[in-house]
Parts: sequence; structure tokens; C-alpha cells
Amino acid sequence: MSFDARAFRDALGCFATGVCVATTRDSDGTLIGVTVNSFTSVSLDPPLVLFCLNRTAESLGAFERSDSFALTMLAEHEKHLSDGFARLPMPDRWSAADFETWQTGSPVLAGGLAAMECVTHARHDGGDHVIMVGRVVKLAHRGEGRPLLYFRGRYDRLGG
Repeated sequence: MSFDARAFRDALGCFATGVCVATTRDSDGTLIGVTVNSFTSVSLDPPLVLFCLNRTAESLGAFERSDSFALTMLAEHEKHLSDGFARLPMPDRWSAADFETWQTGSPVLAGGLAAMECVTHARHDGGDHVIMVGRVVKLAHRGEGRPLLYFRGRYDRLGG
């Protein structure tokens, strides 16, 4: 390898992404949530999406034990949710978040540009991350709004 980890991260940061919050419920009912920007679609038929979780993430065990999860795509005015689900201790992450419960029992954040409820389809090794693949069983989206973006290690906006 002719580059170091920092150079690799910097190069990856040149790819602008949206920001999502992945949520689930642990086996004891505890609400779990984490900010992710490693979300992508996988398949239209069946409807599959994925996100990646660092193997050191506090929330990884809950996502591995659960058979469902939800993903909410944040709007540009929801930076506080992104920050909260990225930095606060797990119980405090939910203090500023309203949520609903849909079919699977996973918490689905209210708001956002879109939300998807998934049943776990597969988990794959992804080096220092686990790739979580879900089959979408329910979704909702607003027809308006602007996305919260992440670019070169900071939040950004369309046309910003």
C-alpha cells in the first residue's frame, strides 16, 4: 500500500454523501440509534439497502442481535439529530428525537426526507466494518426538502 489511512480517509471524503440515522431496538427493548453516511441502495427487486457499522461502534451488538432496523435520511435542518446520534451516550441520543413504531417494532425517526423500515436480509464482513443489508418492508418520503450532506469531513449543503 503506497498511502496511509489518513490519505485514504481524505480521498473518501471527496465523495459527498447524505446523512442517515440507523435505528433498532435491542433485545431488552432499549432504543438504539447511530448516525451513518455509508448508506446506499443495493437492489430494486427485491428492495434492498445497506449501511455499514464500525466494529467498534457501541451499537453494533444490538444491530447484530436484531432482525430489523430503520433508516431515516436527514434533512439539512436536522444536523442536531446527526450530531446527537453520533456523539451523545446512547440513552441521551433520543432526548431530542421523536419517533414512531411501524411494522417491525424498530423505532423510525419522525421527520427526515425519507424513512425506510427493513428486515435484516444479510450481514457481511467489511474489514473494520460490518455491512448490514436490509429488505425494505415499509417506506415514507416527503416530496420536498433539502438533504443534510457530508463532504470533506464536515456538513455541507446543496449549492452551499
